[in-house]
Amino acid sequence: MRKRVRAALAVAIATTVLFSTVVGANAAVPTDTSGLREAVTADAIMDHLAELQKIADNNGDTRASGTPGYDASIDYIEELLVAAGYEVTRQNFLFNSFRELSEPVFEQVEPTAVTYVPNVDFFTAEYSGSGDVTEPLQAVDLVLPPGPTASSSTSGCEMEDFADFVEGNIALIQRGTCDFSVKAHNAFVAGAAGVIIFNEGQEGRTETLAATLGDTFADNLPVIGTSFEIGNDLAALLEAGEVVIHLATDTLIELDVPTQNLFAETPTGRDDRVVMAGAHLDSVPAGPGINDNGSGSAALLELALQIADSGIEPRNSIRFAWWGAEEAGLVGSQRYVDSLTKSEAKDIELYLNFDMIGSPNYARFVYDGDGSAFGIKGPTGSAAIEEVFEEYFASQDLASEPTAFDGRSDYDAFITAGIPAGGLFTGAEDNKTADQVPLYGGLSTFDGEAVAYDPCYHQACDSLDPIGDGADADLYEALNDAYDGALEYLGVISNVNTTGLEEMSDAVAHAVLLYAMSTGSVSGTGQASDQTMAAQGERLGAQFRR
Repeated sequence: MRKRVRAALAVAIATTVLFSTVVGANAAVPTDTSGLREAVTADAIMDHLAELQKIADNNGDTRASGTPGYDASIDYIEELLVAAGYEVTRQNFLFNSFRELSEPVFEQVEPTAVTYVPNVDFFTAEYSGSGDVTEPLQAVDLVLPPGPTASSSTSGCEMEDFADFVEGNIALIQRGTCDFSVKAHNAFVAGAAGVIIFNEGQEGRTETLAATLGDTFADNLPVIGTSFEIGNDLAALLEAGEVVIHLATDTLIELDVPTQNLFAETPTGRDDRVVMAGAHLDSVPAGPGINDNGSGSAALLELALQIADSGIEPRNSIRFAWWGAEEAGLVGSQRYVDSLTKSEAKDIELYLNFDMIGSPNYARFVYDGDGSAFGIKGPTGSAAIEEVFEEYFASQDLASEPTAFDGRSDYDAFITAGIPAGGLFTGAEDNKTADQVPLYGGLSTFDGEAVAYDPCYHQACDSLDPIGDGADADLYEALNDAYDGALEYLGVISNVNTTGLEEMSDAVAHAVLLYAMSTGSVSGTGQASDQTMAAQGERLGAQFRR
């Protein structure tokens, strides 16, 4: 049951100072956020996730943009927000949708029969064409061992790389330098029957590659992404002789599919100093998207309801956003930012992004606004946002660490436009390290294998019943045990860690209220790092583009 804390919150905010955080050049803002944090509970968020799961169950097991499941998800959130008194609007737009019609195949036929596992050893590249081919493999301008820095390889980036390519072969291409769509298109022009792109090999670029070709890619051939290890092994086999590969993808791309963004704004607060908080609402077509990104969407919904229920009147307007077509390449958030006038963009003080905040094997990641950890900084003001989250976690005796502003979620359009941004993330397909286990709990290995932050990332098992939807039962039971039952909801192991969800949603509530009550400014200047992915033309959506 949702807590009713109007009086307690009002008293706490008026009389108690727990946090005094610098959010602008000269602005120290004392705000007690404890009442709101207490009101926003993991139990209530999980109840919203149950509704999103029910929607997926009734609509083909997905909530992807352009499907009835997504439309029903928007309807559910909108109904609650209207009843709570928010000014609710929708933004319509079109996008090109992508989905797989059947399970892809990646097999080594010669010299040794090897079958690779979909969504573990390889992913179908988003917007790949269809095809079923069994042909010799041919390496294309590989750099092995890999160069010392990312994008040392230019494999497949120029037609000259395919000068000796045999028409009808399958191209083995290494990540690096140019967009995957360029590599795949050049291979298509050279007569390739299919394309395998493997990760480049430097630290942070070894895992199984989830690539996107972008929604304008039109070459009809199968394209997959795989890990550095598998690509490197195949390249070594090619040095010794012929390698024959069986590659099959079965996909559908639909053009100009209608979908929507949803916005809810507080009826009070300065409209020339808007605090935005957003999460993408759509899932991938493969599943219900309960962690990615039901977790962020449901947390923002519960926060909005508790702010309304408490009677908080923010000094600055709060604008909540639920984005559509994020999984198609950040389309909804980009459409929104592109639609803003210069004056409207200037009125947005900052944007806070919450994409996956309940990963079952979670860590507490804060976007690296100042660029000190990854060399990719956000616009002026982003460093202060990072500091707000870091100081909050420190105040709760909780560890946190930075994650790169690599353009992989909906903040990308905002930082490109010079709007300060920040946010939280609990991890996706990358593996938890042994050093992180003492900080966040969970598992770095199980049965001799590395364990991802979210083992069901972009799969059907990203649900409230991952074991029933195909996840490794032993692994999920071990994760649940490692977290003392925190993955359980109504007696069933879910793909959401309620301990992590509670911690992260508290941080969400803290930051949103802190900035909503601020008298200072964190205005952006457009001075984002020259190394931002946006500056390099690297639009990274649900999957990597480069």
